Amino acid sequence: MEKVRLQKIIAESGYCSRRKAEELISGGHVQVNGRPVKLGDKADIRDIITIDGEKIFRPKKRELYYIMLNKPRGYVTTMSDELERRCVTELLEGVPERVYPIGRLDRNSEGLLLFTNDGKFANEIMHPSKHVSKTYRVTVRPEITDEQLVRLTEGVDIDGKKTLPASVSVLTDEPGRVVLQMVIREGRNRQIRKMCEAVGLEVARLRRTAIGPVKLGMLKPGTWRELNSEELRALRNAIGKEN
Repeated sequence: MEKVRLQKIIAESGYCSRRKAEELISGGHVQVNGRPVKLGDKADIRDIITIDGEKIFRPKKRELYYIMLNKPRGYVTTMSDELERRCVTELLEGVPERVYPIGRLDRNSEGLLLFTNDGKFANEIMHPSKHVSKTYRVTVRPEITDEQLVRLTEGVDIDGKKTLPASVSVLTDEPGRVVLQMVIREGRNRQIRKMCEAVGLEVARLRRTAIGPVKLGMLKPGTWRELNSEELRALRNAIGKEN
């Protein structure tokens, strides 16, 4: 069974900070199984740790959740909102742990949002160096020219910086309305909308359909489910993280 440094165990129990725990250990206040310890000593889950005779209780290992939500339009991607707008967290009824969104979608956008209480995993997904792809179905107006398609694909300047090359294809082309599939590998604020605006296109509807290898599929708007083991494994592979 893996042993962990005592100051880490004490800090995670909520008894005090890690630095204070080190002071208590150095000062002879800490015992393991009734025996005095020194700084650097370790313990495992079976050991009884006391501080001045008081037993510390370790929290149960937190269960990690990885969730996908089909965000409807009209919801903001925040935990709470001072303007009293509807928040995506209102749609997560029944999730036993407090989870946080990985990235965001603006209020008028819809589609796939991921949530987790695994902070390290979330940071890996969002880190710019990972270039995790995001796929969108984008309805634009009026029509689109070959020149606009090339500009979107090669990158356009938004907020003073050129976007990375993207994959852009036409799904349907009707008079006054075109549906695009756009795949980007960045996570800049309102990036798809700003890219389209930069080439003179108006975004009428924006829906995210995939993040990396994980697809929204037939999940109904406003509902959520946990990622299955295959989806989670594929995401970990996408960020270069071992299973």
